[in-house]
Amino acid sequence: MIEKLAIANRGEIAIRIIRAARILGIKTLALYSERDADSLHVRLADEAASLGSGGVNETYLNIDKIIEIMQAMGVDAVHPGYGFLSENAEFAQRVVDNHFVFIGPSPGVLRLLGDKVQAIRMAKDAGLPTVPGSDEYVNDLDHALDLAEEIGFPLIIKAVYGGGGKGMELVRSIEEMEASFESCQEMARSYFGRGEVFIEKFIDSPRHIEVQVLADHHKNVLHLGDRECSIQRSHQKLLEEAPSFLDDETRNTLGRKVTFFARQLSYRNAGTTEFLWKDGVLYFNEVNPRIQVEHPVSEMITGIDIVVEQLRIAMGEELPYSQEDIQFKGHAIEYRINAEDPLGGFFPQTGRITRLHIPTEPETRFDTFLYPGYEIRGDYDSLIGKLIVWGRTREEAIIRSETALKELQIAGLKTNHTLFPLILKDPAFKSRNLSTSFIAERKILEKLADYERKVVAAFYMVASQQMDSSMLVSSVPSSKSSKQLLISTDNQWKQKGRWEMTR
Repeated sequence: MIEKLAIANRGEIAIRIIRAARILGIKTLALYSERDADSLHVRLADEAASLGSGGVNETYLNIDKIIEIMQAMGVDAVHPGYGFLSENAEFAQRVVDNHFVFIGPSPGVLRLLGDKVQAIRMAKDAGLPTVPGSDEYVNDLDHALDLAEEIGFPLIIKAVYGGGGKGMELVRSIEEMEASFESCQEMARSYFGRGEVFIEKFIDSPRHIEVQVLADHHKNVLHLGDRECSIQRSHQKLLEEAPSFLDDETRNTLGRKVTFFARQLSYRNAGTTEFLWKDGVLYFNEVNPRIQVEHPVSEMITGIDIVVEQLRIAMGEELPYSQEDIQFKGHAIEYRINAEDPLGGFFPQTGRITRLHIPTEPETRFDTFLYPGYEIRGDYDSLIGKLIVWGRTREEAIIRSETALKELQIAGLKTNHTLFPLILKDPAFKSRNLSTSFIAERKILEKLADYERKVVAAFYMVASQQMDSSMLVSSVPSSKSSKQLLISTDNQWKQKGRWEMTR
């Protein structure tokens, strides 16, 4: 039984975990860095404990400090959320060794899946199709060159313990091999502390498909359908939807293979198996052994609270439904709202929230940690919220999304949410002709730049017209009319200020 739960994370996922814990009557302990002292998850938790000042390594990645606080505060379990320590086998092992419950798979499974070469071997054994490439470590350049000749170009060199879009080198010719191989090894050592790499055939502009799984301690494993996450920038997802474009037969077949794979791994709790789709073929990519950022779209089409189920599984409860009980209803789309400038290389933005209006339409939710007056300082990931919209059909979900995106207002800093209306209007998006290169191929950033130029031009045209009108009020201005002109001119700049804040 879990009576008190520590949350080793921050932001919207920490709040999501707090709300799930409340449903089950579990008290929560928010762990926070001093930079997050005024964050919403600290206010909403039953208790809070500081991880101290300093950067991420001294706070949210400080295993010793987290274990020390858990012992002092008398918690029973810890939920790592996503990112930070969520896939760290050492952390999971320390949690278990100190007689706490880790909300996630076992340390052994985390170790296995953290090694991408081992994961590929296991996937092959479970009958999942894999990308052509090495199923062993590539430790020297001669081995890499032999594989390159066998696989062909383009190919991609990856860090064995990599993730998050880091530790990868695309190679398009034999002349690039030596520099790219050495660069990837160095990145692997720098980012992940280990230099092992492997090589795969590069799948150019694929679709990204994934399957959500739940597994308990009573040998019950089921899937909650698939998701499509093809709309990305810099290998980071921007928009996700469920279900994907796959037909029902393919989806069910894939789901059976993924649940079999989970059984082979002795997997427990929530997890996601990712695939790349190209030219009618699905290739295993990796397993994310944690809750995913995009889990809400699966919740919206199944009615299952995945985070609540994570907690129930961790407490030893049996899943209360079978695969036959899972029904997929409608379509859901998630929009990742990031504090970043799409036209400035998606550079992270900072600022204080001066106004926040959240859509309240039925079948719409906004998972966030924002509130008016909260300051985004740029210390952490740029994700500040997730807008999730459900419709009876994909077309209805898109229409509802257009309304929700118009109603969502975040003033005080620049965000990426102006991208999404342009994506939704694109004919390729409407016809589901998607790939991970969608943003570039459909020139979405060019369309955004053109849109912003037109908005600025329209604003100044209106401002100019209003100013001209005010100056024609009287050919010989009295002191009163001069005052009116001054007020009118001042209002134009106030209006411009408001527009700048909501860009």
